[in-house]
Amino acid sequence: MRRIITTGILAGALSFSAVIPANTAPLSDEVVKELSRDVAFSRLKNIQRSLDQLVNRGKRDVIATMTLALRFSPSRDQISAAISALTGAKIVGWKSAMLWQQAHPEVVPHASFRDIKLAFLQVIDPEFMRFLEGDLSKRNRMKIRLEEITWGGVKVDGIPALDDPDRISADEADYLQPSDLVFGVEINGDARAYPLRIMGWHEMFNDTIGGVPVALAYCTLCGAGILFETKLPGRDKPLVFGSSGFLYRSNKLMFDRETDSLWNQFTGKPVSGKLVDSGIALKIRPVVITSWAKWKASHPNTDVLSLDTGHQRNYSSGHVYREYFASPKLMFPAIVRTEKDVKRKDYVYGIRDVGAAKAWPLAAFTKQPVINDAVGGRDIVLVGNATTRSVRAYDRKGLSFEASDRSEILKGPGGSWKVTEQALVGPKGEKLARVPGHISYWFAWDGYLGIDSDLYTAKIPH
Repeated sequence: MRRIITTGILAGALSFSAVIPANTAPLSDEVVKELSRDVAFSRLKNIQRSLDQLVNRGKRDVIATMTLALRFSPSRDQISAAISALTGAKIVGWKSAMLWQQAHPEVVPHASFRDIKLAFLQVIDPEFMRFLEGDLSKRNRMKIRLEEITWGGVKVDGIPALDDPDRISADEADYLQPSDLVFGVEINGDARAYPLRIMGWHEMFNDTIGGVPVALAYCTLCGAGILFETKLPGRDKPLVFGSSGFLYRSNKLMFDRETDSLWNQFTGKPVSGKLVDSGIALKIRPVVITSWAKWKASHPNTDVLSLDTGHQRNYSSGHVYREYFASPKLMFPAIVRTEKDVKRKDYVYGIRDVGAAKAWPLAAFTKQPVINDAVGGRDIVLVGNATTRSVRAYDRKGLSFEASDRSEILKGPGGSWKVTEQALVGPKGEKLARVPGHISYWFAWDGYLGIDSDLYTAKIPH
């Protein structure tokens, strides 16, 4: 679970304070820096004088530093009031300030902010500097804003990835309940099950399935487990990923161990570091969430994760993130653009195709388990089960399908079509290829794709 340390670890950092004269003239950058450090590191018992001078200066470029301080400072009320005065908005606490900051990308932080934030993070974990030191965190070297990178409550690898994890046979997996959900993957006939009750503690695996190196990046906060292919053209070895301890808009930032570049888990693209301008985008592979009972029945020869992960965790059913998964609230701030048709933590199934994207609320499959639709110019059919959070999509090439009395069979042209992990297989052996997609909370899908994505709204039960 994500843990938040107390203010004590930060309060003593850089405890000296400059003597700042009354604000009778425009403040130099050096004075702004010292006043900002007073606020960020709680260097004074009463920081009101520093806040007043920054507010009287009348520029919003200090809001990023004030927001950074808000999370841990004992002077939260005073800092909130100062941000409110500068923004004209009602700011109450860190989350409120972060949401305002996200909504105002036009506000560029003061030149002192970067050094202050790095010093702040270095106190928490010096290993964070692997990702941000030197020029790596300069504004022109990043695809996301430094002020929106948030500490997630753990250090680097504090949520440990599972690298080439131990597996057991389906018959040996007596620790699993039939209703336990698993990430199911099959590549080149090699079937694997990765239980969510284990993956919730690790949020990442690096493995080879059917001869293909892959990583599953599971962001528990945004409900998305995305399977990426990690062997890239022109590179000798596959990339191996870990969890950085950072978040961006309530989504984990992962990192690759070869270059220490930070990656957006949702997009599969590097956002800082040596690979930031490489143009790399990880290829998404199909993965399905389903119950252990259903996966085992359709894949009796599957392997499954062993409980022997090398880590001591409570892997019991429904334990990890129980309160968060049951709550309609977010743990970390992220703007929710619209909840007209779908609420922020409703699950959707999303597909990103070439030049197009679309999301289908999981609730739509409650009364309509088979949906014939399209994304961009591609006709697809989706087969879903809201109870087990399962959706598979296929390129239907203009054909139409409907449900049968068996979940693994669709009615289609010429008779029965079999639902498999690789393709929809017709009565004469014809195949319609699987289209990769993934489950996500609505706030994350809409937060990253927004108006660039369509939303399926027909026949959604409310």
